[in-house]
Amino acid sequence: MRLVALNRAALECGLAPGSSLADARAVEPELIVQDHNAQADAELLDQIADECMRYTPMVAVKPPDGLTLDITGSVHLSGGEMQLQQDVRGWFASQQIAIRLACASSAEAASALARFHRGELVDEMQAIRSLPVAALQLDPEADLGLRRAGLKTIGDVMDRPRKVIAARFGAASVYRLERLIGKSAKPLDTRNPRRSFTFRRRFAEPITSKTYSVRVLRELLDEANTELARENLGGRAFEARFNRVDGAVQNLYVETGQSTRDSAAIARLFDERLDGLSDPLDPGFGFDSVELAIIQTELLKSQQEDIEKEVRRDNTLAETLDILRVRLGRKRVLRFRPNDTHIPESTQFAMPATSVAQSYTWQKAEVGEPPSRPLQLFDPPQCVAVIAEVPDGPPKRFRWHGKVRDVAHYEGPERIASEWWKASEDPLGRMQLTRDYYRIEDADGRRYWLFRHGLYGREADNPNWYLHGLFA
Repeated sequence: MRLVALNRAALECGLAPGSSLADARAVEPELIVQDHNAQADAELLDQIADECMRYTPMVAVKPPDGLTLDITGSVHLSGGEMQLQQDVRGWFASQQIAIRLACASSAEAASALARFHRGELVDEMQAIRSLPVAALQLDPEADLGLRRAGLKTIGDVMDRPRKVIAARFGAASVYRLERLIGKSAKPLDTRNPRRSFTFRRRFAEPITSKTYSVRVLRELLDEANTELARENLGGRAFEARFNRVDGAVQNLYVETGQSTRDSAAIARLFDERLDGLSDPLDPGFGFDSVELAIIQTELLKSQQEDIEKEVRRDNTLAETLDILRVRLGRKRVLRFRPNDTHIPESTQFAMPATSVAQSYTWQKAEVGEPPSRPLQLFDPPQCVAVIAEVPDGPPKRFRWHGKVRDVAHYEGPERIASEWWKASEDPLGRMQLTRDYYRIEDADGRRYWLFRHGLYGREADNPNWYLHGLFA
């Protein structure tokens, strides 16, 4: 386990990214760490890039923590480079995001100066010459070779013949150097700004009819359907805004479990939302406009039509779930998804049905084989009294709910070890121990799933037995 990112307090303690967690705790025993979430970091970087569109439409993302803004044609709108830098610093400071900022004649130079240069930037080329060779962003072997050859700064590399550098350290070193000093250029891979799908209907005179306003919303849904079909997109989150003449805005928000362009289905969701409002839609002195915004879009392929030119409708389950979410609430309609663990009670967990955007593969039982897991699990497992021929052997008889049951057949053990890398406790109130599971059939043909909690003589002197589930 290694450190990925550190705050200023950790850096002041002498820690650095890439060092092991054990070494870091040796330096600072009170160090507080969190698991690295690369996906969340990428999403945050994308959100910041979207916000930077206010300065220029030419924004490029350089994961994991870099942004490049081409301000060639937009700097005059902010009153010059200095004023633009102040505006950028002010916005990031308001969001409590620490940044390093640099302006240069090329994207590579700006990135290198922001990462490695300290102090005021007076002369761009002089500042580039003073940067370490790490600014070339070469592979570790080439970077180490340059430093071992005594070339520790960009200026040292620039003073050597290009052919010698390419022969000893690879053509990539010369290519990166030429781009850094502006001798060669590469087009900036900018982000495509997210298209805003907003549809609006303004009225010449204020509308006081709630029925007519809802009908206008349905017309906007049809317009949205046509526009989304042209882009091969579908919507998953929709917001209707009813703007009153007095400035008040009444919002209705619905979302779907799957991307859709079915305006009738979306209209039904809005009807459900309207019927469930504790404060009914009030036109007041009238609505002067109605808006429909598609908050989230996804790629949606065209649906197959049958021989009578009708689109097949096989998503009734998704539509039913959408209606239930509108009526009951988003967090009250759940679906199970599999979890990557071998602990029986943790192999699945519930999450909001809207969050399950993809189908997951569940393990299927082999044909002709009995199920390896029962459908009914007890939470927590129920303690039973077991008689076995030997302490670490299979059960011969057990007592459950005051009745003795003789074991006619058994299969096992299936040994499931604890997740030793997790320091959590199990439902039995103890640290996790090894479990030996047995599939049991009693003399009456009933089938049970029992386990011995702990290895005899190693983890427990007298392991307890538990009934974890019943087979159908």
